[in-house]
Amino acid sequence: MPQLIPKPEPGGLDPASILESFALRMMYSVARDQFNSTGLDSFHALAYAVRDRIMDRWFATQDAYYRQDVKRVYYLSLEFLLGRLLVSNIINLGADDAYADAVRSLGLDLEKLAACESDAGLGNGGLGRLAACFLESASTLALPFYGYGIRYEYGIFRQRIVDGQQVEQPDTWLRYGTPWEIPRPDVLFPVKYYGRSEYYNDNGEGRWRWTDTQDVYAMAYDFGVPGYKNDTVNSLRLWAAKSSREFDLEKFNEGAYVDAVQDKTSSENISKVLYPSDDQSAGRELRLKQQYFFVSATIQDVIRRFKKRPGRKWDDLPDKVAIQLNDTHPSIAIPELVRVLVDQEMLEWDRAWKIAQSVFGYTNHTVLPEALETWSKELIGRLLPRHLQIIEEIDRRFRLQARSAGASDSAIARISVFDDAKQSVRMANLAIVGSHSVNGVARLHTDILKSRVFADFQSIYPAKFNNKTNGVTPRRWLLQANPELSELITEVLGEHWKGDVEHLRELEDYIDDASFRERWNSVKHARKTKVAEWLQRTYSIELDPEFLFDVQIKRIHEYKRQLLAAMHAIALAHRIADGDDSIVPRTIVFGGKAAPSYAMAKLIIRLIHSVAAFVRSSRRTDDRLNIVFVPNYDVSSAELLFPATELSEQISTAGTEASGTGCMKAVMNGGVIVGTLDGANIEIRDAVGDENIFTFGQTADGIANLQAAGYDPRRVVESNAELHRVIERIASWGHYGAIVDALLNRDRYFHCIDFAPYVETQKRAADAWLQRDEWARRSIFNTARSGPFSSDRTVAEYAREIWGVGPVPVSVVR
Repeated sequence: MPQLIPKPEPGGLDPASILESFALRMMYSVARDQFNSTGLDSFHALAYAVRDRIMDRWFATQDAYYRQDVKRVYYLSLEFLLGRLLVSNIINLGADDAYADAVRSLGLDLEKLAACESDAGLGNGGLGRLAACFLESASTLALPFYGYGIRYEYGIFRQRIVDGQQVEQPDTWLRYGTPWEIPRPDVLFPVKYYGRSEYYNDNGEGRWRWTDTQDVYAMAYDFGVPGYKNDTVNSLRLWAAKSSREFDLEKFNEGAYVDAVQDKTSSENISKVLYPSDDQSAGRELRLKQQYFFVSATIQDVIRRFKKRPGRKWDDLPDKVAIQLNDTHPSIAIPELVRVLVDQEMLEWDRAWKIAQSVFGYTNHTVLPEALETWSKELIGRLLPRHLQIIEEIDRRFRLQARSAGASDSAIARISVFDDAKQSVRMANLAIVGSHSVNGVARLHTDILKSRVFADFQSIYPAKFNNKTNGVTPRRWLLQANPELSELITEVLGEHWKGDVEHLRELEDYIDDASFRERWNSVKHARKTKVAEWLQRTYSIELDPEFLFDVQIKRIHEYKRQLLAAMHAIALAHRIADGDDSIVPRTIVFGGKAAPSYAMAKLIIRLIHSVAAFVRSSRRTDDRLNIVFVPNYDVSSAELLFPATELSEQISTAGTEASGTGCMKAVMNGGVIVGTLDGANIEIRDAVGDENIFTFGQTADGIANLQAAGYDPRRVVESNAELHRVIERIASWGHYGAIVDALLNRDRYFHCIDFAPYVETQKRAADAWLQRDEWARRSIFNTARSGPFSSDRTVAEYAREIWGVGPVPVSVVR
């Protein structure tokens, strides 16, 4: 009897329905068939089929929000580092097995199809990855949440290494299009620049308007963001710049072809590249244009949605809208909302200002003074003349408020929105004054903000500052990145941990099970082998999976101290060459990009490659030490590297890292941290215990005391023969005078004084790793205690304590 084939369910997640949708999409959307389709075609067809399943949930979600008239959260971020979306979307639909089975029946492999997708070039580092985690967690928690950013045509850059040096190439992530975005040509808002502010009389009342502007249009592109197995799909809306005019036909007909399209090209440059170089005035202006561009379009969209329901009053806005500023990049939104309310909606200043403060929350991501964003008064006045007037009024009123609160003249000079001495606008101060909530992103970070960076504000706004320690989504960083470990965890705990990672704590019941520890170590070794195969296949980089995997992957910056890890590698090479047979075989993996104009960071990358060459130059050192730099580090690389990490380098100078999320990804995957008491490391230590983390070095208070006492790195170097030899080695290579000078004469990030305790702690960690069974206990315990570092917990705290929103369950009729 012939076997009956089940009838596919429309929109179903069974293999038969998936196959039917895939075939239809291959034919009618990709326009290929089985005879001429490529792997990329198959990826696109499958992605469209997945998107179809997302769409009905997306419509149901937006319908639920509208019918229930809920308060909505708008998350403004200049970065959303999404990574690849095929597998994460399939997992959140709860259909990973069904999709894998369906494509396997066609002779395809889901993992290989997923590798055809380009990483979305919408971010650079931790800030953008955090925003992506928040998007996913908000959907998983069924919160009414919208992300807003820029649809960059090119990412920050694609990193190549040539002769050991970083070379930047365009990141053409949209070369083949992306199946996840929905263009919205009907959602088009004008964004104004330049012009002048004009005073006029409105029925006897003096008012201002912004006139004679140059206009650009912002067009929306939407991405659906599904929650984990709950039918909620929220929106990420990205804006692309479109010229307000195509080109001058008369000029074109006269043969002036370049001039004819110049206005169009110039306008659309706004959304071309993430973070244009700001070492020249044109780059600075373009950055400010980008910030105002997406802020203006977003505020218009928020107001449009608010007005959609008739009968609302402006005083209702804080009850229906919460806007979270992810760092200072979107802080121009504060004067923009005031401008809209005062100039366009004709509200009085006091009423408009009260509404704005009630709507905005501000997340600070840095304690480094040079990273606190400022813009020259001249640039803002030329580009956004009406906003400069509004900022001046905000500043005038705040100075009066500060004085009435008892602030001294010197304190007012520090906390004013305008820096009178530098004739610039302090965007962090503007964000603090214009928001009802200001939060740090780790306990230490928030304490430093309150006690040092913004201490004068704390005395004026004692209830405004709060902490929201960062987190990462476990669906991406454990379930997707490490399916083998996830399968082992599910085998002993069941499925419930995937939606609530606090249940990972139940793994502690299995730490004393010798067979479980052995299987845990086997999974880790398999992931190391996978990384070794990937590096050999992709970059012709060889490494031995039997070595200890010591991993430092993050943006290259002096305060993150990749230099300290490189110095340790040189010390290890020296010891091995000198005949020290106690050195544990180790692979040190670096990965990260340096900003194009950050000369010292680029020099550190070159130094790492010199260290690698030095190690390879001797058979003796090469047999026990391997230095690897992974080019073009991105989300997809991170998904391979974190599951293979055994020792995770989180060694920033104490008091400089706001939080860090790499530490959380490593711990969630059973990695053990070697790190300073900085950022979230402190809270991880409290969670896992001193015996399951290797900490070293000066504390934030210790650093402050050293700075006050007059720290002299030369004295430290002279007292440590091994450190002196390392610096001599660096100097001998000839290219690194700037690094040697920085270490000996300034050592702003305290590499020298932390070197000896770092080397000693690394020895303890390596010796502990040799005890494989005991190391497995540490690894399991780290994963078991990683629940509090889920972005689900972080977003739930924001929702409850800042935004005032709750879950809105969504049900799709099937």
